Amino acid sequence: MKSNEKTNVCRVLDSKKISYKVHTYEPNSTLTGEQIAGILNEDVRGVFKTLVTQGKSGAYYVFVVPVAQELDLKKAAKAAGEKSIDMIKQKELLPLTGYIHGGCSPIGMKKQFKTFIHESASDLEKIYVSAGRVGAQIEVSPSDLISVTRSTFADII
Repeated sequence: MKSNEKTNVCRVLDSKKISYKVHTYEPNSTLTGEQIAGILNEDVRGVFKTLVTQGKSGAYYVFVVPVAQELDLKKAAKAAGEKSIDMIKQKELLPLTGYIHGGCSPIGMKKQFKTFIHESASDLEKIYVSAGRVGAQIEVSPSDLISVTRSTFADII
């Protein structure tokens, strides 16, 4: 990726001197996470999606889960110490995070929200998350992702 094409995600990782690789593909908003894993020629268990939620308290939380899995809202609420958690509406995503649907990354949001990564990532050498725009994924070590997002592993699916 050329420097003038770098996303906020890349700039954050560069500033923290974190090693990563960018993988791009033809942007298509109808692609599923499983299809993106296929395009990347990667096991679907190593490709993650970023989900933004709001707890009953009004606080926002970010959950990073494998693309073929669904966030368990009860487990997510327990991990966050909330009574309940709901997904935010899609129209709220851009103003809240700075990212659009399909290009939301746990790295470089407008504000740092408490973030949880599914515990299966801890067993992997590398994982893929959005690079901050549709058509781009970054490959990064789970420990580096934990470090840069100040997140924790949790049982959330």
